[in-house]
Amino acid sequence: MPHPMSASKSNPLHVDFCGLSFDSPIVLLSGCVGFGEEYTRVEGFSNRDVGAVVLKGTTGLARLGNKPHRVCETPMGMLNSIGLQNPGVDKVVDEILPGLDFEETRFIANVSGSTLEEYAEVTRRFDDSPIDAIEINISCPNVKEGGVQFGNVPEMSARVVATCRAETKKPIITKMSPNQTDIQQNARLCIEAGTDGFAVINTVMGMAIDIEQRRPIIGNVRGGLSGPAIKPIALLKTRQVYEVAKAHNVPIIGQGGITTPNDAIEFLIAGAAAVGIGTALFYDPLLCPKINAGLLDYLHRHELGSVAELTGSLQL
Repeated sequence: MPHPMSASKSNPLHVDFCGLSFDSPIVLLSGCVGFGEEYTRVEGFSNRDVGAVVLKGTTGLARLGNKPHRVCETPMGMLNSIGLQNPGVDKVVDEILPGLDFEETRFIANVSGSTLEEYAEVTRRFDDSPIDAIEINISCPNVKEGGVQFGNVPEMSARVVATCRAETKKPIITKMSPNQTDIQQNARLCIEAGTDGFAVINTVMGMAIDIEQRRPIIGNVRGGLSGPAIKPIALLKTRQVYEVAKAHNVPIIGQGGITTPNDAIEFLIAGAAAVGIGTALFYDPLLCPKINAGLLDYLHRHELGSVAELTGSLQL
């Protein structure tokens, strides 16, 4: 059944992502907009300005998250170590999803876990829900194998994807970690395991120090760095994954430090089919319509009919 808000192909901003129609290439990133309601209190904000919203990372049982401090501003971004605080998948599916307006935009669940069994359980619950697609957060520690992050080892990443694939027919988007040796090999194995798309990249690990106390500012010592500081890394990783994914028609959400229309255009040219906005929303919650307007202006000036014509158009 077509989504009520499916965009006409005549809309230059229309994106077909994993078989889903997005009215705009903009995707609001997991952890930055709560469970879809975080910015609805801001006057002028509308989910209709975006193609999709990725909900906060969800685990099998409720989690309180890490000890404070959990967030630290950096000169060109933000460190965070929230620790997947969430109410658990049952509450999300039974109490939160019914309150979302699925006529406004697409909603994508973010599945997180510490074991393959937890990934399977959470995916199974979201499969039996109105959620449009499932994003897999593979940057979680594998508690059964010494705490190594699933996303940093290609074979482990593929096992997570295969596990989730067996539990759902919904589109699966794998969120790639930049903190690994060979992101292209990881992408290849995830495609073989059944992923339908990628989100590139997750945060880069970093830390900050209180020099007076000589202690880490983040309670968990280290955190994920996001914002403009990681944009060059994210662009490169997006291009590297695109070089693997394009032959299989596996689309990419390019993300990491996008704050302007020009940033978004760079990611599209590098190979992204859609672009993720996250940290920038914290200081400009009305950024999305500005990016949409900038994209339309660029398409008009370059006599292009759609955003899709930009994807992977980098001239080498």
